[in-house]
Amino acid sequence: MKKRFYGWWVVAACFLTFGISTGFPYYNIAFFFDYFRDDHNWPISFITLGAPVAVLLTIWAGPLIVPRVSPRILIVVGTGLTFLAFQWFARLSGARWEYYAAWCVYMIGYFLSGPIPHQVIISNWFKRKRGRAMGITYVGVAIVGSIGNKLGPYLASRMHYTEALSYMSLVLLAAWPLAIFVIRTRPQDVGQFPDGADEPPPEERTLEQPKSFGYLLRRMPFWLLLLGSAASIGSIAAVNFHMKFVFEYQGFVEQATRDRIWGTASFWILWSSIAGRLLAGYLADKLPRKYVMLGTYLIVSFAIPTLFLVRPEQTAFVYLFAVIFGFAMGADYMLIPLMAADQFGLATLARAMSAILPTDTIAQFWVPNFVARIRDMLGGDYVSAMLCVFGLAFLGAMAIALLPRRPAPVTVRPQPSPAARGEPH
Repeated sequence: MKKRFYGWWVVAACFLTFGISTGFPYYNIAFFFDYFRDDHNWPISFITLGAPVAVLLTIWAGPLIVPRVSPRILIVVGTGLTFLAFQWFARLSGARWEYYAAWCVYMIGYFLSGPIPHQVIISNWFKRKRGRAMGITYVGVAIVGSIGNKLGPYLASRMHYTEALSYMSLVLLAAWPLAIFVIRTRPQDVGQFPDGADEPPPEERTLEQPKSFGYLLRRMPFWLLLLGSAASIGSIAAVNFHMKFVFEYQGFVEQATRDRIWGTASFWILWSSIAGRLLAGYLADKLPRKYVMLGTYLIVSFAIPTLFLVRPEQTAFVYLFAVIFGFAMGADYMLIPLMAADQFGLATLARAMSAILPTDTIAQFWVPNFVARIRDMLGGDYVSAMLCVFGLAFLGAMAIALLPRRPAPVTVRPQPSPAARGEPH
């Protein structure tokens, strides 16, 4: 009797571990930024500097460690480090070096247990249904992250914020039993084959050869996609990191009220991002991907001003902002590798993304700090600072608009025969 395919159990486990390792900490740490400011008398420009400095100091962890270690071990170690980082954030003495160090621990945990090990595991288990399995896995980031959006304000209303941080960090340890006892790295580990097939899949061959970095660097579409994706992702991160401070600027000065409005906004941003991801994936298979990506990036830019409609006397606008912004955010991330494959070919996708992803990561954490510095230079004016974010997001959309709908064919110059070159046969 044929053994039931185990791959969907792996998808279910990765749905949870990916959400725990990535969505839960990333989409909830910003909730505590105003607590850090008030407790340690730190300016916003410093609070938003911890993550970008840590990125530059720890970005080596991904390429150096990840290819050499089992993905299951990476998930266990990475979530353990993120747990320690949250515990450290809850016990900060006020020394600035300590804040940087805690962020470094967080970032190493993110690089080890975030997207890469989960992408490897799902890719091992699925070939024909890889897109479907990967999409389900990525939904876990939004759903588990949104749980934290409600848990953080709930705990902070009942105890000191440092205790809330400590208790929230325990969620990260829930990834351990799943990674150890449920997830298997390859179907061969349980005597199965990808997609539940009865025999190993035939070796995949392609006539297309991967293009060099030199080729990419000489191509304007590469620079346009690099600029467009970095600008859009940086803008999204700036909203996520500064949203609670903007609410304070808009009149939510009482801590509990500010906590609640942030929880509502973040919760609906993440849930609407699921719809954005699913719809964008569907449209990307039906329409030219350039126009789907351009529309998404324009929605990101025009969603930013709606944040300033949210005021204590008109809190219902939080749903308008959250749904529009979240929808665009969900579609944004998944379209980048699709567009890279269209522009440069599937064989060159890994090489192109190895340059685009680090750039996007740097923008994701540095742009929020630049926004904080602009706000400081403008005397605390968040409207003008966020208008700069709008301009950056719109710049990203214009870069995508300049991409060719169909990449120009690569001209391969025929090589002359040895006789034509005057060489011996």
